[in-house]
Parts: sequence; C-alpha cells; structure tokens
Amino acid sequence: MTKLITILLIGLVLEAVGVVFLSQGLHEIGEVKTVSAAEIARIIGRGVCNRNILLGVLFEAMFFGVLLYLLSQRDVSLIWPLTSLGFVITAMAARLVRHEEVSALRWTGVAVIVIGAALVAWSEQAKEKSAPPPVTVKASVNQS
Repeated sequence: MTKLITILLIGLVLEAVGVVFLSQGLHEIGEVKTVSAAEIARIIGRGVCNRNILLGVLFEAMFFGVLLYLLSQRDVSLIWPLTSLGFVITAMAARLVRHEEVSALRWTGVAVIVIGAALVAWSEQAKEKSAPPPVTVKASVNQS
C-alpha cells in the first residue's frame, strides 16, 4: 500500500502543477467575451500558443498516465476516491503559487475530503487484513 500511496502522491502533485499552469495560462489568454465561433477560435488559437497551457496539458497528461497505471494495479473503488486528495494539493498550490484566497469554509471542505479519502484507504486495509490466507495445494508424491 505504501508504494501505491507514493505513486499516487507523485501523480497528484503532477495534477496540481498542471492545474496551476492551466489557470495561469487561461488568465493570460483573457476571458471569453461572447459565445461565438470567432471568440472560440480566438481562445483556442491563443491557447495553443500559450506556454502555460501547453505545460498544464503536459502535466495533466503525465497525471493521466500515473492514473492509468494505478487503475491497472488496484480497484477503481479504491483509486478514484483517493485521487480526491488532489484537491488538497491543488488548494495549497493555488494559495502558494497563484496567491488565491482560500476561505476557512473551503479549507473545511478540503478537510472533509481528506477524511473521506482516509476512510476509503482504511477500508482497503481492513479488507486486506480480513481476507482469508491464500490456499496452497501441496502435491503428494505417490511412492509405490
């Protein structure tokens, strides 16, 4: 479980960094003024050339690769809830890197997420402890 958590944390840091880059890039591009084909084309054109958006997409793709690996190793009912810990890392990154104000109510929400993820992790450990030991079959040698 330690290896899984370590890989998950690396992936979640990649995701948080990606989100911060995407946010920065979107602020540089500017807001969408109207919903029209010309405005959408303008935003896409500026986004494709924006360094922060490209880095954000790269980091998000690396996170996705880590997620695929984790999902191939364990049940989705364990992995997916644990990815919610990314909200913690992303909120901290938003506060430290983007200097966003994160209210006490939002931090309380983040704490609830952490409690939920801890319950999911605890349920996995409880499942592993209560599982019966694997059955081993010994071959008997018939000596006649």
